[in-house]
Amino acid sequence: MIGWLCYGVVGLILFQFLIAIIRVVFFWKNHNKKLPNDLPLVSVLVAARNEEKELPDLLGSFENLDYPVGRVQFLFADDQSSDLTSEILRDWCAGGSSRIFKTISSSETAQYNQNGKANALAILAEKATGDFYFFTDADCEVNPKWIREGLGAFAENVGLVIGITQIKAKNWMERFQEIDWWLTLGFIKVATDLTIPTTGLGNNMVISKKAYDQCGGFKHLPFCLTEDLEISRAIQREGFKILHQVSPEMLALTKPETSFRNLLNQRKRWMNGVMTLPFYWKLILALQFVYFIGLIVLLVMNPVVGMSLALIKILLQGIFLIRIASKVGVKINWIYVLLFDFYNFNTILLTILYYFWPSKTKWKSRIYP
Repeated sequence: MIGWLCYGVVGLILFQFLIAIIRVVFFWKNHNKKLPNDLPLVSVLVAARNEEKELPDLLGSFENLDYPVGRVQFLFADDQSSDLTSEILRDWCAGGSSRIFKTISSSETAQYNQNGKANALAILAEKATGDFYFFTDADCEVNPKWIREGLGAFAENVGLVIGITQIKAKNWMERFQEIDWWLTLGFIKVATDLTIPTTGLGNNMVISKKAYDQCGGFKHLPFCLTEDLEISRAIQREGFKILHQVSPEMLALTKPETSFRNLLNQRKRWMNGVMTLPFYWKLILALQFVYFIGLIVLLVMNPVVGMSLALIKILLQGIFLIRIASKVGVKINWIYVLLFDFYNFNTILLTILYYFWPSKTKWKSRIYP
């Protein structure tokens, strides 16, 4: 009985990857369309806290944006940084009238939300004048065509467009994080194309002003540690659709977590959002871990069959990953694809244990319950 149950779980995972590959190969949706000659005004919103090392890359990418200077507004909030973030942003914003810098004072902390990032973005949005709001993080870099590509994906009744993000990996741990992001965002792309409700992407997304205002924006969100998930829910509740545009132009680069402890803190924060997902999403995500338990049982019962199934899964997973990455012109090293499951099993296991461990969540040098 246990053996058949394990076969069923492993079979579901193999079927999942097979369907995902079919969707990517034969039913891929590219939402890009030609923009009108009269380009809309857009606002770019960035909340920053202690990002002095990464900000120059972001600001450099903003300098290279292929969009009329007079049609884009930049809004930055320094959320009480203890490094040179404030000075860097103030100097950059002094270079143009459409660049606005805001320091979040101690009296404004948690003005709208206990989540520092959500609160800072809510304050910035009050100053936004664009018809579309572009969001990215202070530790990211965006493509020169980012704004044009994001706008081109909008259609009737679309309220939110999310992009694709790649980890700037240098060592083996960061390479595995990169694979993890490709896998997660790949599944989000497949689900979104099937019109299954998914999530926002805080470091790479666009929200129409109409959708933002109608849903109440960040200022009306309940406290959460995954503000991108919550804003996407609010937008969908108002009847707007979410689209996922995966293309080289919609690619953002972000920094990895540099230690396993930081990685677990990040995953613990994400788990707070996972636990609020609908049951079917929890079931799908739980299967990703239960697969490893089932595989271990099968390896003990019948090593040849268990190993064969493991290799089939790695192959299907690798094909899916490589297909997704190729959509943005990125090549993945097969060595990391083949070894990824060893990393993934341990990361998922430790994330689950760390989530239930009675400790608070640390994020951006702040402690959250």
